[in-house]
Amino acid sequence: MAAFLLGAVLLIVQPQIVPSRPAINSNAEASSPSVQRELLKKTSQKNDFKENIYSNGSCQQLPQTIIIGVRKGGTRALLEMLSLHPDIAAAESEVHFFDWEDHYRNGLQWYINQMPFSYPHQITVEKTPAYFTSPKVPERVYNMNQSMRLLLILRDPSERVLSDYTQVFYNHMQKHKPYPSIEQFLIKNGELNVDYKAINRSLYYIHMQNWLKYFPLDHIHIVDGDRLIKDPFPEIEKVERFLKLSPQINASNFYFNKTKGFYCLRDSGRERCLHESKGRAHPQVDTRLLEKLQEYFHEPNKKFFELVGRTFDWHTFVAS
Repeated sequence: MAAFLLGAVLLIVQPQIVPSRPAINSNAEASSPSVQRELLKKTSQKNDFKENIYSNGSCQQLPQTIIIGVRKGGTRALLEMLSLHPDIAAAESEVHFFDWEDHYRNGLQWYINQMPFSYPHQITVEKTPAYFTSPKVPERVYNMNQSMRLLLILRDPSERVLSDYTQVFYNHMQKHKPYPSIEQFLIKNGELNVDYKAINRSLYYIHMQNWLKYFPLDHIHIVDGDRLIKDPFPEIEKVERFLKLSPQINASNFYFNKTKGFYCLRDSGRERCLHESKGRAHPQVDTRLLEKLQEYFHEPNKKFFELVGRTFDWHTFVAS
């Protein structure tokens, strides 16, 4: 009888297990297979990697900030402009750690080895535009660092679709491979082809909902990509404040290159522009088709504005 009473007491006082991650809505994408769950647990441990330290005090460390997207939103321009700040150390290449299984399987030590050497006072930044639209990424980033500061640069969804097509088109042209016209992607059976991947990437509110399951809105700074192109300095000032950086970048760091048609950078007397692949002319699209594309994004854009509590000056067309 005494043994029975002791067992009952232990059951009552046993502490409940509290989940370490935010609860996911029942309609969210199913969890990864057991192998991936175990990997997620492993990569969230702080003692399964080591920082590579140089004698001068610099070291490779996990990023404190990630530019998560969006593809063709201006992520390269944002990273180059942010790199003007002396307290920023940026990874040169897109790492694709959280969205490519072959990379993620390598664990945090592999990830940290892809980072630049930086000093303790610097913020390490990496950018991979595909993160924003990858369903698995938000949870994986959260498990690595719940305090991560995220940068998201967006532009007019319709314009982003055209840029997306343009990049793939030129990639094929450089390899002397044929590529269908944009109309063949945008139109299917006489209607707008909403299954076109480039259109899906521009449905910002869907992807943003996924990120907000794990990170509060004040941990995600949205850069207006259209304004960054036209007048970069005010947008970079906002990024400095979000990252709590001292104001080091100023208007004199930017100058408009009339030949290229966009802003270039001036740093310590040196001038440099983005790669020639940036700022390419979009294909000519029939006005009615463009209006149909803009009309399609009208409601998704409204949902996105409500979700983030701000509006953007994106083209919209509403049929009368």
